[in-house]
Amino acid sequence: MADHQEATITLPTAPTSVTAARRHVTDTLRAWGLPDGADAMDVLRLIVSELATNVVQHTFGRSPGFTVDLRLEEAERLRLGVTDSHPGRPRRQSAAAQQDHGRGLVVIRTLTAESGGTVHVAPMPDGGKTIWVEIPWLPLPAG
Repeated sequence: MADHQEATITLPTAPTSVTAARRHVTDTLRAWGLPDGADAMDVLRLIVSELATNVVQHTFGRSPGFTVDLRLEEAERLRLGVTDSHPGRPRRQSAAAQQDHGRGLVVIRTLTAESGGTVHVAPMPDGGKTIWVEIPWLPLPAG
């Protein structure tokens, strides 16, 4: 395996793009050797679904598209980034247990922390941002 691998897709900000983003992540991770049964596969699919859904629901037409980046460096750390051009930074919302919305970032941060990773937001020169999730790369089958 190469020291650095990268896969990127840019999608329109539309509800159908959430499925396309999840499929891109799944197909890329499979190609890089992560089996479908691995916990990381499920975690990363859920994270990209949450991030893509946030773009679709919260950019209010100010980001016509978004980009999903996957980067594997030295077969040790996997980075998943979702970039949009909306200038607003994500904010945690208080979410009661019975609410259907408002917990996406909490879910992302929790899943990432449980996987031994980190989440951070990087501003983009155009005023947008990338939300990066970084986790250890463990391409082992679920146990």
